Amino acid sequence: MPADRHFTASPSSAPCLLHELQSDGSVGADPEQARDLARWRRAERDRLMAARLAMSAGERSAHAQAIIAGLDALVTSTATTVVSVYWPIRGEPDLRPWMHALALRGAGVALPVALGLGRALEFREWHPGARMARGLWKIPYPAEGARVVPSVVIAPLVGFDAGCYRLGYGGGFFDRTLAAMAAAPPLAIGVGYTDAELPTIFPQPYDMAMRWIVTPAGTRGPAAARTPEGRLAAT
Repeated sequence: MPADRHFTASPSSAPCLLHELQSDGSVGADPEQARDLARWRRAERDRLMAARLAMSAGERSAHAQAIIAGLDALVTSTATTVVSVYWPIRGEPDLRPWMHALALRGAGVALPVALGLGRALEFREWHPGARMARGLWKIPYPAEGARVVPSVVIAPLVGFDAGCYRLGYGGGFFDRTLAAMAAAPPLAIGVGYTDAELPTIFPQPYDMAMRWIVTPAGTRGPAAARTPEGRLAAT
């Protein structure tokens, strides 16, 4: 395979047959290769989640503040901006203070709602003090929030690579949702911890790349997409 597809497994990564992937890194129609890739992703997901759960609350808070600073440099808050954030679970960066700040600046804020396995996400309007209900996996969402279409989608990640592809929990919710929004794509930003970077996630045709990846160490993405002021305003 090409040099940029070589992968050196970490000690916790299950050895498998990833070297037999096709030249573009995809698994094609080979069910054995697909199983090997699924096993590798599951092992990396478990490893990265254990690492972030091992962080102290203070460490996670400091990382979240750095991520918020990076997001503020990318997202312009206007009355027409609708930003979908997320309710943090499993040690994800807690962006709820940023949600409150966005609302105070006059931007629209939404939370994603998982309606069921194999389905795209729905987005519900959120505001400070909104009454919350619990959806799939008991993740809170605005009980009375109107359905909205976000111009910016913040997607939490477990892992990511230099191509701005994210490794999620394996349900494909964000990939499926962004694919469904392809006619008018939102600004998709993945957020996670610096140590979550992988040499590659071996992206498949169904994986949707983020426009940007924001970690405590900085922002990764296409520099050419920035405006002269260095920002990328939501449309």
